[in-house]
Amino acid sequence: MVVGAGSMKATEVAFLLQSVPLWEEVCQKMCRLLGYVSLRPESFADAVGEKLPEFISLSSVHCDGWGVATFDHAASKSHLTRAPETAQGSNSFAETISKTKTDGALLHLRWATSGIPVSENNTHPFISHGYSFIHNGAIHPATALDSDISEKYKSEIKGETDSERYFYFVLTEIEKHGLVEGVISAVRKIKGKYDFSSINAMLMTESHFITICEHDPARKPGWAVEGYYDLFYKFDEGDLVVASSGWDQTGWKNLPNHHVLVVDRATLKQQVLAL
Repeated sequence: MVVGAGSMKATEVAFLLQSVPLWEEVCQKMCRLLGYVSLRPESFADAVGEKLPEFISLSSVHCDGWGVATFDHAASKSHLTRAPETAQGSNSFAETISKTKTDGALLHLRWATSGIPVSENNTHPFISHGYSFIHNGAIHPATALDSDISEKYKSEIKGETDSERYFYFVLTEIEKHGLVEGVISAVRKIKGKYDFSSINAMLMTESHFITICEHDPARKPGWAVEGYYDLFYKFDEGDLVVASSGWDQTGWKNLPNHHVLVVDRATLKQQVLAL
C-alpha cells in the first residue's frame, strides 16, 4: 500500500506525545530512508523526480536529524554531511540537497528512539571502511548487538544508537562471509536472536547498493496506517531509487518484507533475495 503524503494529521502527532510505556515508545519512533544509484552523476531531484519535496516534508515528524552520504562509483569512500536538526527549513539541508550530484547517495530523516540523545554522533548515515549505512526501526536494547560485533569495529562506535551497532554487526558478518551473504547472515541472526520492530536498512559500497526489508508490521506506531514500514523502488533506464513509504510513490514497486534488494552499481542489474 502506498501511503499518501500528509497522512500524519495533527491528532495523530498529538497521540504520540501522550504518555506511553517505555517499550512502546522505543518501538514506535522510526525514521525514513531514501537512496539512489545511477549510471551517471545526478541530483536527488533528478533521481527522485518532482515528488521529492513530499518526501522531505516527512521531516516535520521525523524531525530529529538528517544526513546525506554520497558515494561516487569511482570513489573509495563516502562523503558525509549530517546534522541533528529538522531537514525541512534547514538552510544546510537545502544547500546539501541542491548541490549534491553523484551516482550514489543515501538520505536519512531521523526520528530518535526514546532515551537516545539527539546528537550528531547518533545521526545517520554511518560510514566506515568503504560502506555507508542507514536504518529505520529499533533493536532492543540499543546495546543488544555489542557482544556480536568484532573487536575491530567496537572501537569505532561513537554514539548510543542501536543503528550504529547494527551497522558494525553487518560489517562483522560481511568480513566473515562476503558482501551479500554477510548482509543476509546478519539479518537472519538478528531475526533469530533479538527483539526488534524493524531492521529495514540501506547499505552502499563502491560496487553495490543493498536494501534490507525486514520488519514486524504489528510493531508499527499505533497511529500509523498499514504499510508504514513498507519500502518501494523505481527503476528507470539510468537510475534506481528506493524509499520508505508515507508519500506519493505511484508506479513504484513494493520490495516484499523478508527480502533484500541487491543492485550492481555498474549495470543497475537487480536481484531480490529471500531473507
